Amino acid sequence: MHGPRPTLEAVAAHAGVSRATVSRVVNGGAGVRKSLRDRVQASVAELGYVPNSAARSLVTRRTGAVAVVIAEPETRVFSDPFFAQQLRGISRELAACDTQLLLMLLEGRTDYDRIGRYLAGGHVDGALMFSLHRDDPLPSMANASGLPTVFGGRPGWPGAEDDPDLLYVDTDNRGGARQAVEHLRRRGRRRIAVITGPLDQTSALDRLDGYLDALGLTEPDPALIAHGDFTAEGGERAMAELLDRSPGLDAVFAGNDLTATGALRTLRARGLRVPQDVAVVGYDDLEQAAWAEPALTTVRQDIQGMGRMMAELLLRRLGLADASGVGRPAPVVTPARLVVRASS
Repeated sequence: MHGPRPTLEAVAAHAGVSRATVSRVVNGGAGVRKSLRDRVQASVAELGYVPNSAARSLVTRRTGAVAVVIAEPETRVFSDPFFAQQLRGISRELAACDTQLLLMLLEGRTDYDRIGRYLAGGHVDGALMFSLHRDDPLPSMANASGLPTVFGGRPGWPGAEDDPDLLYVDTDNRGGARQAVEHLRRRGRRRIAVITGPLDQTSALDRLDGYLDALGLTEPDPALIAHGDFTAEGGERAMAELLDRSPGLDAVFAGNDLTATGALRTLRARGLRVPQDVAVVGYDDLEQAAWAEPALTTVRQDIQGMGRMMAELLLRRLGLADASGVGRPAPVVTPARLVVRASS
């Protein structure tokens, strides 16, 4: 049978220090010499002391939790490996600072009220938000709650560019798309189509702009553009539309790897060879891209690393991560790199 749970006083007696010293060490306070801190931590480990989270939050005014809000429904989040990668990076970084992840998804418009109340209720110390769409109320809700927030993706809402405190992590979507289409042109492709992502998201807009940059266009050829939704099913439908409209196309740049996977299915169903008849390039470099048949040429972004950077920026803003010599937190845009495989 287990004995009584060790108390703060028991740790203080074991370490030969005051209760106040133990409290400062346990709650991450400053002003404790390293020798005393080491002694207290050794006693905590030996006695198996676990801080009372309720009492700790009263002292630190911290909940020890961060809300991760994804502006997508459950079916999309759990079927798209992109989100798993980003959540893995976030979770690992938060866990390293003993901070819990609280996942919140949006099934419909009514969920915004629920999330807004929760964020404003003091249940979490900060928020990470990503996959936002145009006119999304989440940024204003984060602002109204007063919570420190970091966004995934370039902000596209009015006034975002003028906010000096706004933090976000993104990849060079425009530059990555440009690399993809320039690669297709170097391979001699002349009728290059594009399947976009949802154009109410900045990532999809930036990738479309990169496609246009590479072709020297200001507007896409209506016969060579189809709109997708970053899903494989959307890629299948969009590829069928393109082939019906422009049977002579010889390449397609897909908004992400899932879209490219769907495009490959349609091309196979139509009896077209990849890359001999139609070359295909995706975006993300998810693990599944290398397993595709043929293996998918794609643009790599460090999805897990971007999740880690989001969490790190938030922890620094909360004062929970070591920021010595790093400087003031600032937005981060990571590079994108073309990975050439058999599909092009």
